[in-house]
Amino acid sequence: MKNRSALFFIGVMLSSVLVLWGCPKQPEEAAMPETQQLAVEEARPAPSPSEMKMEEVKAEPAERSAAGAGGLQPVYFDFDRAFIRDDARSVMKANAEWLKANPRVKVRIEGNCDERGTIEYNQALGQRRAGAAKKYLTDLGISASRISLISYGKEKPACTESNEECWQNNRRGDVVAADWR
Repeated sequence: MKNRSALFFIGVMLSSVLVLWGCPKQPEEAAMPETQQLAVEEARPAPSPSEMKMEEVKAEPAERSAAGAGGLQPVYFDFDRAFIRDDARSVMKANAEWLKANPRVKVRIEGNCDERGTIEYNQALGQRRAGAAKKYLTDLGISASRISLISYGKEKPACTESNEECWQNNRRGDVVAADWR
C-alpha cells in the first residue's frame, strides 16, 4: 500500500514538473520593428513639448485621451504586429519629450486591435502592443512607474467599417494622460 502511495505521489509531482516546464514564458517585448514590415504610412507630425504648457494640463480634466493631452499622440501598428514601426518612432519620441517636460503626468497606454481575430487573441495582441510602446518610452528615459498598461483588444474601435483604412485606425496604442500627484 505504501508503495502505491509513493508511486502515485511521484507520478503527480513528475506530471506537475512537466506541465510547468511546458508553460509558455513571457517573451521580452522588442521596441524595434520587425525586419519584414508591411506598407509604411506617413506619421502625423506631433506638436512639440513646448507647444503644451503645464497650466493647460492642470486646467483639463484629470484623465483624457491622447488628442486631448496636447502633446501625446497614439501610435499605430501593422496587422498582427506589436512592434513600433519606423514612422511611429517620431511620434513616440515626441510623446517622450512631452512626458519629460511634464514630469508629474502619468500615462496609461491602451492597446487596441482591429475586428479580425478572436477576443482572446486580440486581448493578448493589444497587451503586447501596449507593452512595446511602454518599452519604447522607457528606453527613451521615461520612468516605468509613470506608465500603466491595459488592453481593450477589439472592444474600443475608433472606426467601425470593415476595410483596411478603418482597420489601420483601430490597430493602435492610445496614450491617456492623468495628473496623478
